[in-house]
Amino acid sequence: MTLSPLRVAPGGRYFQTCEGEPFLFIGANDALTWPGIAPLYRRRDVAAVEAYLRSFAEKGVTMVRLMLEYAHGEARYFEKPIGRFVPAMVRLWDDLFDLCERVGLRVLLAPWDNFWMSRRWHRHPYNAQNGGPAASPAAFFSDEATIEATIRRFEFVTERYAHRAVLAAWDLFNEIHPYWGGSPSEQGEVLARQSAAIRAAELRVQNWTRLQTVSMFGPKPENGYEALIFRHPSLDFCTTHIYYGGAIDLPRETIGGAVAMAKWTRYGLQNTPPGRPFTDSEHGPIHLFNDHKRWHDEAFDAEYERHLMWAHLASGGAGSGMRWPARHPHVLTEATQAEFASLARFCGEIGWLSFAPRDWRGNLAVSGPQGRQFHRFAVGDGRQLLVFLLRRAPRGHRGPLPPLAPLEDVEMTVRGLEAGNWRVTFFDPRLGQVVERREVAIQTRLNLALPPWEQSLAIAAQKLN
Repeated sequence: MTLSPLRVAPGGRYFQTCEGEPFLFIGANDALTWPGIAPLYRRRDVAAVEAYLRSFAEKGVTMVRLMLEYAHGEARYFEKPIGRFVPAMVRLWDDLFDLCERVGLRVLLAPWDNFWMSRRWHRHPYNAQNGGPAASPAAFFSDEATIEATIRRFEFVTERYAHRAVLAAWDLFNEIHPYWGGSPSEQGEVLARQSAAIRAAELRVQNWTRLQTVSMFGPKPENGYEALIFRHPSLDFCTTHIYYGGAIDLPRETIGGAVAMAKWTRYGLQNTPPGRPFTDSEHGPIHLFNDHKRWHDEAFDAEYERHLMWAHLASGGAGSGMRWPARHPHVLTEATQAEFASLARFCGEIGWLSFAPRDWRGNLAVSGPQGRQFHRFAVGDGRQLLVFLLRRAPRGHRGPLPPLAPLEDVEMTVRGLEAGNWRVTFFDPRLGQVVERREVAIQTRLNLALPPWEQSLAIAAQKLN
């Protein structure tokens, strides 16, 4: 399969291929040492890795976020010593890009595994004690020799994979932080140099450049990082890692995380300038896994992830948000993977290329005896509307939602949509299927009697003429 490079879509909030097809970031984080991809190292079992990646693509996954090296151990450094690109790792990436392209997946690539690099700095090849240029991790944004080494890494990868659209986008620095040296302003200057070097290398060997972003831990950049994350002039789209205390990173039920995800997705979009998409590129129960050494069972995990990804999409995020598995083994369960298929199936109901949504919750009014039993998430732009309705958990409830009687006799009125003929699609995220389609005429507002639904309901509405 030949993949087309990605661009920001005309509406400025989503993506498209260079062939004009809409594109959303639907997928998760993975790693070279985790079970799905680990057998590719030294080609121990290439077929198994291809089957693993193909299973994701068949579920509608479009993007996998990966780090060029994984510093958890000693066998996955991309350079060792610095300046020598390890042949086994280069071959691994040759093979991995071949497999991803074959099955139709793209890669959002981060050049370093900053988490393990910081914790195992004493072993890392960039450390001056190991022959590298950096006296400390702070050298990444303060020492010229280290900065030049980072640029050589970018250039090597860019030139080797010059025409490979499977490498779709760069996360120039995963979870940027003062730990790596310099003020946010100084770090921004270095990022501008790196960005320019990448684009110059890309233009030397191809006639297009890749998308670029920079990520940060947590949903709300502070201490001078707001401008860098949301408005740095070198970047094409904005990302944060929406780990939020309790509801997302230590969940006890599956509803609060969706409410938090929506809040911080809206915050990201409010701070992102027009013309740039926003998406979460890491989320998950990280506190539960890292600090409590636990993870939830398959049913809880799938429902938790379903609610997070739908809340992200229905609050204006450019896809599903990207899960960090945070379980052992570090692979998403089959049930959780199936949630991608449901979301991907729905995404054909919206015309993403021109969609430039804003928060539309204030334009919704709900009537009926059960109208307060659910949370509302909604974005629209007058010509299209996306709504996600999610049942509230019973007071004091823990775990997945219990069986619920269907909500009936609920009516929803939507203001602010253009007059004309509209197509409305009702979709059940849990079942992954369309419940009903209608064509309706709007004069001043859209009035909908909702079909009966249990846990959640997604609604897509498009103006036809």
